Amino acid sequence: MPLLEVRHLVKEFGRTGGFLRQGTVTRAVNDVTFAIDQGETFGLVGESGSGKTTTGRCILRLVEPTSGEVRFKGEDVLRFSRSRMRQARRDMQIVFQDPYSSLNPRMQAGAIVEEPLIIHRAGSKSVRRARVAELFELVGLDPAQLTRYPHQFSGGQRQRIGLARALALNPSLIIADEPVSALDLSVQAQVINLLMDLQARLQLTYLFIAHDLRLVRHICSRVAVMYLGRIVEMGPTERLFAAPAHPYTRALLSAIPVPDPKAERRRIVLDPVSFNQHAPLREIAAGHLAAL
Repeated sequence: MPLLEVRHLVKEFGRTGGFLRQGTVTRAVNDVTFAIDQGETFGLVGESGSGKTTTGRCILRLVEPTSGEVRFKGEDVLRFSRSRMRQARRDMQIVFQDPYSSLNPRMQAGAIVEEPLIIHRAGSKSVRRARVAELFELVGLDPAQLTRYPHQFSGGQRQRIGLARALALNPSLIIADEPVSALDLSVQAQVINLLMDLQARLQLTYLFIAHDLRLVRHICSRVAVMYLGRIVEMGPTERLFAAPAHPYTRALLSAIPVPDPKAERRRIVLDPVSFNQHAPLREIAAGHLAAL
């Protein structure tokens, strides 16, 4: 049984009408279905506005879905009460995109990491502080920095603090929402290597949301491509990169920068009229699906 199953997930945002103006509904997530196995890193890619982040937040019910199912360890979390959902979040955590805005600037780093332990009443004060020091060491930070404030850390260090906070309650699933997009390249590599190391040590499962396809190819075993709220292609990473089937996937891959200035390449410009935007996913090879 998969650790996480998302079935026919829909999220609509409505805009109320007014004088001489009709209300509108935007479907940010449209019939999204996928599953993630224990210990897997599953990539969710697409351009800004494709629905990736909204999908991740719907899974944790940080945004309430309009319809669909989100099954975690066989249970539909969309049916949970508020108290039951709080318990479930011990096992499902998120690392946010922006390390500069995701940390409270008025709290010391140690207090930020300790906060989930306090909310879930995990141990005495001495036990919590020992756990925070352990988490700092786990993500490569010096416990002597516990009393520092977020502005005293670099961007990469702040993202490590956010990761330590996500790990505080020993979750099974971490949703990494573009965790390195706000960092420079050298720091990106450090954080990605840390994520992979932690996965091996702690048997973590990742939903890795990104728009950088090079990172996705490096870290993910399977990938789903989102376009206008729908998954248009999904399959094993190497197969999807080697033989993309959907026009949008091919356009995305053609936009990956090539480090060799002499290398010839052809940028594909997507023509939305050239394909059926409402076509259902169908299997075109073992484990490889595309909306064609």
